[in-house]
Amino acid sequence: MEETLVILKPDCVQKKLAGRVIARFEEAGLAIAGMKMALLDDALLDEHYAHLKDKPFFPELKNVMKSSPVVLMVLRGDNAVEAVRAMCGPTDSKKALKGTIRGDYGTDVQRNIVHASDSRETAEKEITRFFSKSELFGWRLQGIQKE
Repeated sequence: MEETLVILKPDCVQKKLAGRVIARFEEAGLAIAGMKMALLDDALLDEHYAHLKDKPFFPELKNVMKSSPVVLMVLRGDNAVEAVRAMCGPTDSKKALKGTIRGDYGTDVQRNIVHASDSRETAEKEITRFFSKSELFGWRLQGIQKE
């Protein structure tokens, strides 16, 4: 089993699409190992998007990500990172195919509904950044028994 971080971005929450997006992940066989809402602050966004800090669009990205609460989720399943990335589609919603989350609901490269970890290593770092161990649950996918 693999875990990955997903952030339902402010545009997802504002458009009232969170339930639809979560349902897509669950229907694909992924399990929710942790979920919560949060308002992201400058310090957390600076850390999360450190690789983009020098880009000219970074201030706007931070403003978008602080414009409303987000839904943070850890999803668990076989090849979760790759599966979630495929379901989301390309970062630029204008380039995403219909049938992907970004292709169906996104607007552009920043208002693209969802953030998804891009590798196992990134997922581990991002999960630790946003969740404590006590906020994650080890439910088995085949029922409701704890691991």
